Amino acid sequence: MEPGNVKLVNIVNEMTGAYLDYSMSVIVSRALPDVRDGLKPVHRRVLYAMDQMGLQSTKTFRKSAGTVGEVLKSYHPHGDSSVYAALVRMAQPWAMRYPLILGQGNFGSQDDDPPAAMRYTEAKMAAIADELLSDIEKDTVNFDPNYDNQALEPTVMPARLPNLLLNGSTGIAVGMATNIPPHNLNEVCDGIAYLIDNPDATTEELSRIVRGPDFPTGGIIQGRSGIRNTYATGRGRVVIRAKTHAEESERGRISIIVTELPYQVNKADLVKKIAELARDKKIDGISEVRDESDRQGMRMVVDLKRDANMDSVLNSLFKFTAMQTAFNTNMLALVEQQPQTLTLKKFLFHYIRHREVVLTRRTRFELAKAQAREHILEGFKIALDNLDAVINIIRTSRSAYEDGLQSLREQFGFSELQARAILEMRLARLASMERQKNEDELKDVLQHINYYNMLLSDINEIRKLIKADLKELKEKYGDERRTEIIEAEIGDFKYEDLIPNEEVVVTLTEKGYIKRLPSDTYRAQRRGGRGVTGMATREDDAVRDLLVTHTHDSLLFFTDRGRVFQLRVYELPDVSRTAKGEHLINMLAIEQRERITAIVAVTKGVSHDVLIVATKKGEVKKTAMSEFEAVRRQGLIAMNLEEDDELVGAKMARTGDDVLLITSRGQAIRFCVDDLRLASRTSGGVRGIRLDENDTVVSLNQATENSELLIVTEYGYGKRTPIEDYPRHNRGGSGVITSKISDKTGLVAASRTITELDNDVMIISASGVVIRTDVNTIKISGRATQGVILMHVNKKDAIVAIATTNGKKDSETEDDENIDNTSLELDEQGAPVAVPTLEPEDADEEAEDTLETQDSEDEE
Repeated sequence: MEPGNVKLVNIVNEMTGAYLDYSMSVIVSRALPDVRDGLKPVHRRVLYAMDQMGLQSTKTFRKSAGTVGEVLKSYHPHGDSSVYAALVRMAQPWAMRYPLILGQGNFGSQDDDPPAAMRYTEAKMAAIADELLSDIEKDTVNFDPNYDNQALEPTVMPARLPNLLLNGSTGIAVGMATNIPPHNLNEVCDGIAYLIDNPDATTEELSRIVRGPDFPTGGIIQGRSGIRNTYATGRGRVVIRAKTHAEESERGRISIIVTELPYQVNKADLVKKIAELARDKKIDGISEVRDESDRQGMRMVVDLKRDANMDSVLNSLFKFTAMQTAFNTNMLALVEQQPQTLTLKKFLFHYIRHREVVLTRRTRFELAKAQAREHILEGFKIALDNLDAVINIIRTSRSAYEDGLQSLREQFGFSELQARAILEMRLARLASMERQKNEDELKDVLQHINYYNMLLSDINEIRKLIKADLKELKEKYGDERRTEIIEAEIGDFKYEDLIPNEEVVVTLTEKGYIKRLPSDTYRAQRRGGRGVTGMATREDDAVRDLLVTHTHDSLLFFTDRGRVFQLRVYELPDVSRTAKGEHLINMLAIEQRERITAIVAVTKGVSHDVLIVATKKGEVKKTAMSEFEAVRRQGLIAMNLEEDDELVGAKMARTGDDVLLITSRGQAIRFCVDDLRLASRTSGGVRGIRLDENDTVVSLNQATENSELLIVTEYGYGKRTPIEDYPRHNRGGSGVITSKISDKTGLVAASRTITELDNDVMIISASGVVIRTDVNTIKISGRATQGVILMHVNKKDAIVAIATTNGKKDSETEDDENIDNTSLELDEQGAPVAVPTLEPEDADEEAEDTLETQDSEDEE
């Protein structure tokens, strides 16, 4: 190497410059589309090569390999795989909203199956692609030399079609990327026309016309916030869900049918993913998933198990699979060879400006062509008017294109073009009819010239042409939206969305063990049965509370020391019927010596005004429910208690409601909650009922109209008494008798208001035995009676809690006539087992003696 050929450079500067050159080459020449025609260089070269090969939509198909070879030979000096991949994508109807190429053969599938080799497939331009190259021969766009200066290629297409928004674009450059969604042709054309008529239109106005992306695979767009951000800033997040519906088979099985998927989702991978989630038990309730798609359309079937909740399964599919995806828009395109992030209005504006340039250049081209024709026709007219002289000059000339041409120009003032055209004129043009045609053509050409001059003098006339083109495009290629847009926004999935909102039974022991079970775990039995084991308790533990609620509800836990905690029902352990559950100390920040003495279920979507709490010593307090809307994990103070008192009950109420306090020795008092002043959480209470010695409050209930009060004693006796039998008193009195207490019945264990919505009552004993029976089988009795036997309780056991259900009755409930002194238990597998029961003495007879009513109390 000669010394003069060595050049010393700084390596940092050289690498920086080389990388910047490479970056700009990728950005401009490979990855980003032009805002004017929406094409990357490779797509533009493929379409132009097909046009040059005569592969328009009206022509026959030709081998794809021939097209790829022509593109490589003349325009795109890269690998053939990249060219063929670009050609294939433009022919796939699930990838392009308006495919630009018609393919014949295997061009892949939505399952991401690869296309056949290019030697096997055939292709030609689609009719809509012809619109992209319309008028390209009329000097409407610039041409540059190709890579070897052997041919010319267009720098941009005339683009009669607003392709960038219609088909979108995706590309990754160096340090930037684009992700433009496809749109509906009708909406985009209407948006462009509106912007032409209203140049000051806002993005909000335009977005009412261009409603949002319209994906070729359909789907459902959830909410408009992502669309608004995209159109206003150029960036946004559009959430797309699969379109589904339910079908029921002849055997009563429910299936979820998926007919449309989010854009760019691989169907085969989705089916495989759903099958894996079902197999691994990450989504419960799916028995089978299969693909039944055919040439008629897409159909993916997800069969559900009989006990599955369809909404829960569907939400799980949306959360854990590609049945819900987010299309992160980035509206980046090349504007005058510079990458820019554009709003919707700017996209439409740049397209309008491009079409103005194209139509202006086309008009100038056609004007020049018309003027050239006018020039020739004017020469013909002069020659025909002086026909004899012209013929004589030609006849006497020694050479037509030397002497004759010069003589014609000198005698009549013809230009060289006119003189040559006259010399080449056929003799047939000398006929009188032909002479008339010449005059008519001249007149027509002059009209065209005037029209072209008018267009060039007024840009509004050019814009009218743009609108006329858009109207024609709508008529030829317009179609309905495929992607539905739902106004309702959705956020990230909460765990609650994946849990079916079903009725459950919550049980709590004295030691603090808690669990939940579906309420249908306990099948209905005849009144007086033995029940089934609902919880396996320790020898030194006993069930304290029973609550029927729903999994989406919240639970407020009140302790004996007047504190309150909160949990969602679905956060409780869902275990087997005989399991003891989990200790609350692991779930709530309660102290070891603190006990839960009351639980209130806050139903989702149901509001109440106040919360009433009661203590063992008969004190009550009213607090606004708003103070319990956000209970910290560490708990809140609900009531300030005396040292020797305990909180025993809590109920939500509304203004004007009545409450009932029930004592262990069978006294009750009814008063209106309006009699209580509104107090803060941290305050103490006021007297609700005056208690006798050794008597305590065991229950707090609401007294609703046309309801009944269900009283259950420790040894299983119970009754229903109309609420009207309890007169309203002022708070602080001794109340009235509500149950006859004896050694046979035991003390009052629990009470509950029964309404017409309640179907079954569930009773649980300290040892964890549960019975579920129809409310209507419990006899209605007066206040001063002991009632009938509801549950046969062992000598060392006692009733501790009751609850009611308002779900549908169990279809397998047995009638009294069919039971014949048996009750139903469930074995460890949940199967019913017949168990003989003992019928207690005097079980169905009402107590003969009653306690005398305290007239002084009743008259208060």
